[in-house]
Amino acid sequence: MKVLVPALAIILAVTACTPTDPVRLGPDGKPLPQVYRISQADRARIQYRMLDAVNALREARGVRSLELDSRLNAAAATHARDMAVQNRPWTFGSDGSSTLDRVNRAGYQGGVGAELIAETYETELEILAAWLEDPEKRETLLMPRLTDMGFAYYQEPNGKIWWSLITGSRADQVASAF
Repeated sequence: MKVLVPALAIILAVTACTPTDPVRLGPDGKPLPQVYRISQADRARIQYRMLDAVNALREARGVRSLELDSRLNAAAATHARDMAVQNRPWTFGSDGSSTLDRVNRAGYQGGVGAELIAETYETELEILAAWLEDPEKRETLLMPRLTDMGFAYYQEPNGKIWWSLITGSRADQVASAF
């Protein structure tokens, strides 16, 4: 009994660590994407994970770090939800608005760098990696004149996530930055 109880505890601990769902592979041999569910508690963590990842890349390039801006976050959140309503990833709002229109409505006083968007089931860091594979998008994120970033998402009940990242330069920096 003295040996059986600890052995049983070890077996239970090991089986608890074993994945129950086998990894499904696609025709290319890579794992198929799984639904990435985001909880309300993860919202701020996701924004700061993205900010930290972008800033690490910017630091490696030798350019200043970005700050998370609540107005750019609001503009990004509005557009992420609107893309879901439209069921298409593009930079125009359902009302015909542009990124600049949405940023101005949110009260951001500065220049807009760019808006990066995506429709996916992937995590924020996976979508950042995809954006970085595109040289134009990578350079957009690494522009030295940028000072601020907004980042938001909208997740549909089926798990699909609509991502929007907006960069900008504060009004006091715009004259010298552009």
